[in-house]
Amino acid sequence: MSITPCRPKWRGTMTDRERFNRQMHYQSVDRSFNMEFGYWNENFTEWDIFVNNGIRNNGEADRFFSFDRIGNVGGCTWMHPAFESRVIEETESTRIILDGNGLFKEVPKDGHDTIPHYLKASIVTPEDWKREKELRFDRNHPARRVNVEALRKAHPPERTYPLGVHCGSMMGRIRDMLTFEGFAFAIYDYPEMLEDMVETACVLIEDFLDQVLGQVDFDYASGWEDICFKNGPICTLDFFHSVVVPRYRRIGRRLHRHGIDLWYTDCDGDVRPLLPGFLEAGINCLFPYEVNSCAHPVELLHEYGRDLRIMGGVDKMQLARGPEAIRAYLESLVPGVERGGYIPFCDHRCPPDVRPEYYLYYLDLKESMFGMQG
Repeated sequence: MSITPCRPKWRGTMTDRERFNRQMHYQSVDRSFNMEFGYWNENFTEWDIFVNNGIRNNGEADRFFSFDRIGNVGGCTWMHPAFESRVIEETESTRIILDGNGLFKEVPKDGHDTIPHYLKASIVTPEDWKREKELRFDRNHPARRVNVEALRKAHPPERTYPLGVHCGSMMGRIRDMLTFEGFAFAIYDYPEMLEDMVETACVLIEDFLDQVLGQVDFDYASGWEDICFKNGPICTLDFFHSVVVPRYRRIGRRLHRHGIDLWYTDCDGDVRPLLPGFLEAGINCLFPYEVNSCAHPVELLHEYGRDLRIMGGVDKMQLARGPEAIRAYLESLVPGVERGGYIPFCDHRCPPDVRPEYYLYYLDLKESMFGMQG
């Protein structure tokens, strides 16, 4: 679909790729890299600026707002095939669904975005895991083979945008499969099963990386966890350091052998207890860095110095409060942007309670503060 941008791309003298790499490595840039993480599904039906211009998803929104381009490549690094999703039961207002992770969950019929009510998991005991591992985690499944030539063609060396390689998840996908509570209980009830799950995740990611590293010129690595909430991680630190960090370290060594020294993980909640382990293993950037459950990004950047980078960290709650609050918050981020290793954008998907006019004010102000001057 052809998208007509509503605003011009920020002016600049560098390519998006040059700008991203220099900004994240504390080198001088023409201006800040300009990106956003996206929007709730409701925004595409409730924001008039999207509805009136036919914008239906985050990819179209990126083009609509003329953001800098950033790419990412992933592979089949977890469950395959997934469980067959189906409706188990319906009430007047909800459906009980078996989802692709094998979870029985209750969701609203009207489809509005919310955290589902999880009822039970298909995998609870070591016997469950043994059965499903044989069915769904075959390292030699044809879907796990990467068409490297197609990747090279899609992302040639002379491209002008940064490209990342996705390094999957050591805990987040397991949490998706066991539920939050199931993961927490498994640490104590079935520690050997849980470690085998982490090892399985690591091996599948290593298999993928071994196919693509050295074949495509990547600028960064990415990951996804979401295993923290407002009071910290759902796992014990003993489990994290003894089981998870060594697997991160194995992945980090692969990345470093191929010159990739920037690795972010997407983990919401208060990640501070995990940061020493992340940094030890090579994960040196947080994304999209939720503020209210953690700390102001500049505070954390100051604490860890150049060992840490952050992408995100613009408090979505301040965006909902209007121009005065937006300006005050962006002004508080100036030291982080000037420091380098920090790209400001909304600290998760922008919710629909942010009024479109406030969001446009935010984009305008961000450009005037962090875009090319003169």
